[in-house]
Amino acid sequence: MSILILAEHDGQALNPATAKTVTCASAIGGPIDVLVLGSGMDAVAAQAAQLAGVQRVLVTDAPHLAAPLAANHAAELAAAAAEYDHVLGPSSTYGKDVIPHAAALLGVNQVSDIMTVDGPRDFKRPIYAGNAIVDVHVPDNQTVVGTARTASWKAADQSGAATIEARPAASEAAAHTRYVGLESGGGDRPDLQTADVVVSGGRALGSSENFDLIYRLADKLGAGVGASRAAVDAGYVPNDMQVGQTGKIIAPDLYLAVGISGAIQHLTGIKDAGTIVAVNKDADAPIFEIADIGLVGDLFSVIPELEQLLD
Repeated sequence: MSILILAEHDGQALNPATAKTVTCASAIGGPIDVLVLGSGMDAVAAQAAQLAGVQRVLVTDAPHLAAPLAANHAAELAAAAAEYDHVLGPSSTYGKDVIPHAAALLGVNQVSDIMTVDGPRDFKRPIYAGNAIVDVHVPDNQTVVGTARTASWKAADQSGAATIEARPAASEAAAHTRYVGLESGGGDRPDLQTADVVVSGGRALGSSENFDLIYRLADKLGAGVGASRAAVDAGYVPNDMQVGQTGKIIAPDLYLAVGISGAIQHLTGIKDAGTIVAVNKDADAPIFEIADIGLVGDLFSVIPELEQLLD
């Protein structure tokens, strides 16, 4: 039994979600290889080789793989999967884009959001916004293709020393898709899905200008920034900041929810957080039912006071 993991990276650094996927693979058991796709991947490959439990790092370096296009990466992953029993990727924006595409090319169903491994082909995953857990069994004659729910797994440590091997590209650039460019508003803040501390704002902020309160607080804490779906729908922030069932599932050590009522869709995205702190002027807001620390108050008074204390 062998396992292939698709590495997620930004072209320079390995995303921590990959290390969490390695831990999921270790629970399945068997030799673990990591596939790094891109162009100029020496630094990323070296980081992947340090992950404990990884036996080999396979590097496919080609110009058409430089951009993280699912049409190109999935074809390359499917080609490499022929030698493996299991193919895994992180349940991140990138993984959710590439892994299903690769599963379709392999003619199998994907197992999404693996949170528990009960056996090589038996897994548990959340359904109904995390309110129920379902058992999934993959038939013996099929390649297991799945995504690891990164909020459910600790990152593998960096005590490994895997070998690094070049793997020639087996595919060509897709004719129907082209890379235009990348626009990112995250600045120097930690990535939302991997940050140890996350500050999120809700509709109560009232405007995109008022969201500067959240940005300033996050910068003082060295935190990533998120938002509720209501804040995204209101146009205060872009949708890549949305936390919840239809956004990003995160598990920071500290989650600070500011002006967020706590709809079930949002709570699904933060249920694995270490400590949840909520600030809301409505004492009956659902967020207080799961918060470890709750403060009933006007966020426009509380956040400036908190900033002063941090200073």
